[in-house]
Amino acid sequence: MTDGIAQEATGATKARSTRRKSHGLRNWLIVLIVALVAAVMVRSFVFESFYVPSGSMIPTIEIGDHMIVDKLSYHLHPVGFGDIVVFHKPANDHTSAKIHYLVKRVIGLPGQTIWSHDGKVYIDGKPIAEPFLPKGVQTHGIHTPSGGAIHIPKNEYYVLGDNRGDSADSRVFGPISRSLIVGRVILIYWPLSQWHYFS
Repeated sequence: MTDGIAQEATGATKARSTRRKSHGLRNWLIVLIVALVAAVMVRSFVFESFYVPSGSMIPTIEIGDHMIVDKLSYHLHPVGFGDIVVFHKPANDHTSAKIHYLVKRVIGLPGQTIWSHDGKVYIDGKPIAEPFLPKGVQTHGIHTPSGGAIHIPKNEYYVLGDNRGDSADSRVFGPISRSLIVGRVILIYWPLSQWHYFS
């Protein structure tokens, strides 16, 4: 009788241990699923990493830099002058078919007029300061086909690369629609030598 009771107790202990292991495994599986869903949500709606394949933003962003884009902030406030943005390549941009996203700096806002003269950018008739550019950089080619100022339509933005002499930007494809903008570049995180936070 004693041996039978001992065997029953041992069996019950093993069953409880098996249930605990099963319960623990299930909990870890739930945690893993929640973590994966959270990662997808963050990537879809908050932050996303992008790689830079071209030199249009040199020296601010170099070829091969990896950056984090804030996808949420423009739902809380407007796009601003000087912001560096990632956007879907416009349909009339006929650069490499392998490139689907571009990164440029916002220079002109909706409702403004913009043009360049003697290497300077003018907004609504006044030359603008561009402290983010290296000293001596000149900007040319901002004008209509007839040479006049460009009026930026509602919900559109005029974007330029910081590498003004070698950038296919709004001088090529015109102002971009707000709907094309993915978000604002907030951080270069790789390589570490290029680490930079854009406030």
